[in-house]
Amino acid sequence: MGNENRLLTARNISKSFGKAVIALDRVQFDLRGGEIHALLGENGAGKSTLIKVLTGVEERDGGTVTLNGKQIHPKSTQEAQREGIATVYQEVNLCPNLSVAENIYIGREPRNKFGKIEWKKINADAEELLKKFDLSINVTKNLDNYSVAVQQMIAIARACDIEAKVLILDEPTSSLSTVEVEKLFEIMRKLRQEGMGIIFVTHFLDQVYEVTDRITVFRNGGYVGTFETAQLPRVELVGKMIGKDYASLNESVVAGQLEDAQESTGEELIALAGASSPGTIQDFNLKIRKSEVLGLSGLLGSGRSETARVLFGIDALGSGEMKLKKEKVHFKSPLDAIRSGIAFCPENRKTEGIIADLSIRENIVLALQSKRGLYRKISKREAEKLADEYIKKLEIKTPDADQLIKNLSGGNQQKVILARWLATEPEFLMLDEPTRGIDIGTKAELQKIVIELAKQGMAVLFISSEIDEMLRCCKRMVVLRDMRQVGELHGKEISEEAIMHIMAGGEQ
Repeated sequence: MGNENRLLTARNISKSFGKAVIALDRVQFDLRGGEIHALLGENGAGKSTLIKVLTGVEERDGGTVTLNGKQIHPKSTQEAQREGIATVYQEVNLCPNLSVAENIYIGREPRNKFGKIEWKKINADAEELLKKFDLSINVTKNLDNYSVAVQQMIAIARACDIEAKVLILDEPTSSLSTVEVEKLFEIMRKLRQEGMGIIFVTHFLDQVYEVTDRITVFRNGGYVGTFETAQLPRVELVGKMIGKDYASLNESVVAGQLEDAQESTGEELIALAGASSPGTIQDFNLKIRKSEVLGLSGLLGSGRSETARVLFGIDALGSGEMKLKKEKVHFKSPLDAIRSGIAFCPENRKTEGIIADLSIRENIVLALQSKRGLYRKISKREAEKLADEYIKKLEIKTPDADQLIKNLSGGNQQKVILARWLATEPEFLMLDEPTRGIDIGTKAELQKIVIELAKQGMAVLFISSEIDEMLRCCKRMVVLRDMRQVGELHGKEISEEAIMHIMAGGEQ
């Protein structure tokens, strides 16, 4: 396949959300007819924004998109579909309360000369279409009668029936079993043979190397490069995604660890054994001791955040067991975890952390009030004392505790969330991407706070996409891949090279 087979071309695509957020900075992308092309990158890389631009959900600020040699500028998903671009998302965007046949032909229903929909023809055509995908189902039943895998096949069948030239599959395998994934790959290969161009967005590297022809990598809204899959070693791919040159790393050097970071010999505080949660982590074993900062490392979708969600009672533990101080526990909700001395600073502080229209003081006392319950209300005096204490202790930059949290910088917002949890006096603190989007100085401050908390006896689970900062804080690292634990490193074993090697699928 050469450039003469180029189907879709995007050049110098830019997209900003306000002055502060540059989602895409003059990126490029090429898709050939008859290829499966992986679009990869960590959180914030720009993958989703490019897809939204290509499908008319977002209007680009600059650049050109060409399909079959013709410039296009879709203003809606319907317009993109008319041009020949169809998308199947992880969360299938069809109508669960309509029949399978209705979902396939919605907006394109055949009608008789009196304008009435020909239901017999719709049902017969739907059955015939789905046979091409080896699906023999009752097309008159509502879509929500069928599994996610079947719904995705139906969405792909619809895309083929509208004669899409480009099919975008956005994380289609996240909720599928191994057998269902293989079935999807069979369909993808068949469509590739028929000349369709497929953009495949996924966080599973094994799947990338199993089914794709080329890979394009984005990082921080910028274009890193496009590579032939067969010619790009996995460890080099990981390096391009996270911004590290694997060849330049020295495995004998543990880069930049803080001298104060130490591996704990304290007693075991919390443990997972054979833990699995439906659709997330699988057969997970993890032990966390008092007075340690344990790092969880892995690419996006490897199971880092999912592990924290299970430990905090957000996602149910399906099988296996969890122990706290060697006693079995089963948290039905985050409130159970909070009352057991567990705290969790989530990845997205804007949507899952701060309450934007409340003051700093109100944000700080939220978790403690939940822990105490409705009948033990925190007095104004106690709230003021707590807020003032943590503003001083964490050096939160604000005129006073009455300031609305939304008016603070990202780093200071993160400190307020940390203060909220420290006010509950937890024994176990989980930090998911605690320094994302904040300045270097504040990052260093937070890292020192984390190490100091461990020195005082707290167990800390530290999750970050930045290997550098994990090396500074952690003397024990657990590496995840594809929702499973695949390696554990201690002390001087820990290096960027060793972590990337395991993340890419190598042996420890």
